Amino acid sequence: MPIPPAVSQPQPDAFGQGARDPRYPMPFVRVELAVLSIVDRHLCVLLGKRAQTPFKGCWALPGGALRIDLDADLEQAARRVASERLQAGLPEVEQLCTIGRRYRDERATWAMAVIYRSMVRMQDIQVSAGKRLEELRWMPAEQAAQDRRLAFDHDEVIARAVAATRTDAEDLRLPRALFAERFTLGELQDTCSILCGRRLDKSSFRRRLAERDVVVPVTGEVRRGANRPAQLYELARGAARAGAA
Repeated sequence: MPIPPAVSQPQPDAFGQGARDPRYPMPFVRVELAVLSIVDRHLCVLLGKRAQTPFKGCWALPGGALRIDLDADLEQAARRVASERLQAGLPEVEQLCTIGRRYRDERATWAMAVIYRSMVRMQDIQVSAGKRLEELRWMPAEQAAQDRRLAFDHDEVIARAVAATRTDAEDLRLPRALFAERFTLGELQDTCSILCGRRLDKSSFRRRLAERDVVVPVTGEVRRGANRPAQLYELARGAARAGAA
């Protein structure tokens, strides 16, 4: 029986993997951050003014290229981008979606972005414009979701982030980093109303809280004010949105 010819194997590269097949060129990959907070009673998104092309001078979600020499995985890439662009860490990051298409970015024929969402209390995070950004600002998320002047397709991305945030709030899957450690039920309802984009009915809201064991009272702690003292609560263990810290 004739001996079959040997099959050539790809040579390992510096990372120990097979050499890249030229038939399958890699797309240009970015990691982009949808950082959301409540500012002046509005759900807002953090935008950066781009200092370089493409879209120089345009407002955009903070983002950066995936670095296979620096990033062990996608979440690490998101945290690195936050450190470089915002000069701050984020208390939690959660993958929101992935977008890819031809000519999304003029630097490549085919480009994709992995979008991470982070919910924060503005007073708990100190951000400043970092690498490749001229300045930062908070913008009402609904307004940003309709602003076609934003770089790339970031109006579309922000619309997705708003929709996901509203769904989470309606389902009482709450981002722990967005809330103070302790709060009254009135404060919780107020925050959830802003996230949902509508006023929530007090009775039905509190009934749903009880049914789902979302909060627990802090024994012996109340907040005193002009009216009668209000019991303080905290999010129950395991009640926060999946992926939250």
